[in-house]
Amino acid sequence: MENTRDRKRNTGHHKQFIGGTWRTGSTDEVLVDRNPFDGSTVAEFRCASIADVDEAYRSAQRARSEWDAVSPDDKRAVFERAASYVEDHTPEIVDIIIDELGGTRLKAQFEIGLVLGVLAEAGTFPLRMDVRTPPSSSPDRENRVYREPVGVVGVISPFNFPFFLGMKSVAPALAAGNGVVLKPHEDTPIAGGTLVAEVFEAAGLPAGLLNVVITEIPVIGDAFVEHPVPRAISFTGSSEVGRHVAEVAVRNLKKPVLELGGNSALIVLADADLDVAVNAAVFSRFTHQGQVCMSASRVLVHRDVFDEFASRYVAKAASLPVGDPRDPDTVLGPLINQRQADRLAEQVGRGIAEGAEVLLRGKVDGTLFHPTVLTGVTPEMSVMREELFGPVACLVPFDTEDEAVAIANDTPFGLSGAVHTSDLDKGVELARRLHTGMVHVNDSTIADEPNIPFGGEKQSGFGRVNGDWSLDAFTTVRWVSVNRGRAHFPY
Repeated sequence: MENTRDRKRNTGHHKQFIGGTWRTGSTDEVLVDRNPFDGSTVAEFRCASIADVDEAYRSAQRARSEWDAVSPDDKRAVFERAASYVEDHTPEIVDIIIDELGGTRLKAQFEIGLVLGVLAEAGTFPLRMDVRTPPSSSPDRENRVYREPVGVVGVISPFNFPFFLGMKSVAPALAAGNGVVLKPHEDTPIAGGTLVAEVFEAAGLPAGLLNVVITEIPVIGDAFVEHPVPRAISFTGSSEVGRHVAEVAVRNLKKPVLELGGNSALIVLADADLDVAVNAAVFSRFTHQGQVCMSASRVLVHRDVFDEFASRYVAKAASLPVGDPRDPDTVLGPLINQRQADRLAEQVGRGIAEGAEVLLRGKVDGTLFHPTVLTGVTPEMSVMREELFGPVACLVPFDTEDEAVAIANDTPFGLSGAVHTSDLDKGVELARRLHTGMVHVNDSTIADEPNIPFGGEKQSGFGRVNGDWSLDAFTTVRWVSVNRGRAHFPY
């Protein structure tokens, strides 16, 4: 297979994608894209300027007229070709995910599978831009309600699942008839940005409809969100940044679609299958080094089975291989950067200082953060209230179901959750008491299906995506009425 870094250079991966062309950013600022495992340079980008952002949005706006003229069947074919391109280039994409964000081979394959699901679902959208004809209170009036694209959508993607979470908004927005400008996270400009552009360029999307700008916030400030062209802003990332994005978007009368942080709880009742529960809890916490918004950082276990569960959980966590993500045996690769590793280490240290008991203290070697498990924690401790974006878990015993629900809900977040029990009806009843957007009975807290609503409550964001909910997020409706009689007016 060809060298990945050569392939990136040959396909223009180190440039902006604006107006259907690969070009250099117009600032002197250079963004260095580094491999989080060994610190090597993956690529360098000249940052996009505010003028580049403006040109990207204007291009997306202009290109919509050509896209509007494409038939639904031909639009669907673009997404089918995009999926084929991803399938044909899976080995190279796996290399990108490993090199740029430290994902393991297992994680890379998992992410690519999610992308294929999004593309398949998005391909149905052109045929779902329906017209409804609700009845009228006037006998002469015919009502028509048209579903139409919002116009242009701005998408800001994160660093943890950048290919998938970028595509999760980009593909549905395009399929619903919109132009799109994508700004990936500065740590993953390829997987979250230029790779997405490459896929759609190869699939035959009209030039200029999708644009990708690579830059840093100190260079452009709020220009990406404030720009007058986009009517919706889709952001995936931290709650802190998401709050600012929402404020700027609403102030400029744009629709914000937010998927933010999480602090999910996985509840294990006394009658649970402990083999399944332990495996689900470990998968829910340590997948992609715990850098998943749905991760179960709080594992609540009935006191009758707490000691046995904790022993098994710690043993399994301690056995997970940590190291080079290129090694197929590696389960935990590096965190995205040293800043994230330092922050997580500080959070663990603060939790211990507040009284948390250490069941497993993983060493920190640069960006490699080994599994860490705490117990003896209380709801007011920082490790229980903050999002721990890395391989750190808190095990908490409880005595009653009401207590478990109270602990699970005592968080500013509300993205995902899980309940483990042999009584499925009880599991569903308990799930419905949790103040979170998604709950899974006898499964992991990490789950996503392209046709099922995905989203959170409280500081985990608002709005839903996937399936009909993505269609709603990236479209608007227009009422057109036709009076088939002779209208009468009071004056």
